[in-house]
Amino acid sequence: MKLDAGLHGPLGAAGDRARVIEEFGYDGVISSEIDHDPFFPLLLAAETTERVDLMTGIAVAFARNPMLLANIGWDLHHHSRGRFVLGLGSQIKPHIEKRFSMPWSKPAARMEEMIEATKAIWACWNEGEKLDFRGEFYRHTLMTPMFDPGVNPHGAPPIWLAGVGPLMTKVAGRVADGFISHAFQTASYFRETSLPAIEAGLAESGRSRDDFTVVMPTFVVSGTTEEEFAARRRETQQRVAFYGSTPAYRPVLDHHGWGEVQTELNTLSKRGEWEAMGDLIDDDILDEFAIVGEPRDVPGIVRERFGGVVDRLQFFVGVDDADTWGPVIEELRAV
Repeated sequence: MKLDAGLHGPLGAAGDRARVIEEFGYDGVISSEIDHDPFFPLLLAAETTERVDLMTGIAVAFARNPMLLANIGWDLHHHSRGRFVLGLGSQIKPHIEKRFSMPWSKPAARMEEMIEATKAIWACWNEGEKLDFRGEFYRHTLMTPMFDPGVNPHGAPPIWLAGVGPLMTKVAGRVADGFISHAFQTASYFRETSLPAIEAGLAESGRSRDDFTVVMPTFVVSGTTEEEFAARRRETQQRVAFYGSTPAYRPVLDHHGWGEVQTELNTLSKRGEWEAMGDLIDDDILDEFAIVGEPRDVPGIVRERFGGVVDRLQFFVGVDDADTWGPVIEELRAV
């Protein structure tokens, strides 16, 4: 199993942190679109690393258009010498309409078309195909020599799509090159809901599981002291509660019979009672969404939950503590 770690902190530190992640033995670095742009850190990481994959995990697709994604993807893939992965996600309606001021409609269908359009643009540049993409949401029919960057010697970057619900997950299997599971997903929900949707999408596209990459983010509650463990536990409770308050993610809680918790979390979020939300995430819920245990227990839990079905694990702990987590990382890579 390959392991990926995240780039955090100020932009100026991204290159140095990427180098540390690579030296630690990770296989990839991830840049997420939270409070900063997800692409700039990877540009710096490309210059300080030689081996690791460079991934957005994720970039908000509907805040952009296919031509913009195609240009950014071409440049980062070329600059990194073929190591860039375009990880996309939809976000949710309120953020797309109220934060990004962009249109929202039929998210699964729109995402499928966005990926197809982006790939059509790359095919125009790399293979000389006429650009003639006409869809319900996107239309790309003009490409003159001045705006054509030419053939990328490293080909087109892979596109990995994030999802929670079966419709978006099936789109990943049908048109993307990989699936990024949302962190708000349990092993049971993944095996019983997400994996069948991926397989259905792959079957419709005439591909097999060998042609596809499955990526699993993880919440990890662990530590070498009681204080560290308690801090990670509270932090993870808050993260799980935040995601759980979103109506679009209720099916994951419903899967375990915890749908009423989503209602309570959503009510508290509308009141701005963020701290109180974490109190609703009890040990049973936390144990399903997070890997909870001492560092030496982590590989066994990962193997039990995801062995044989996940190709890459997003594992954000340990980069700053090689003595404790170095052996754990090595064992995880053997899962």
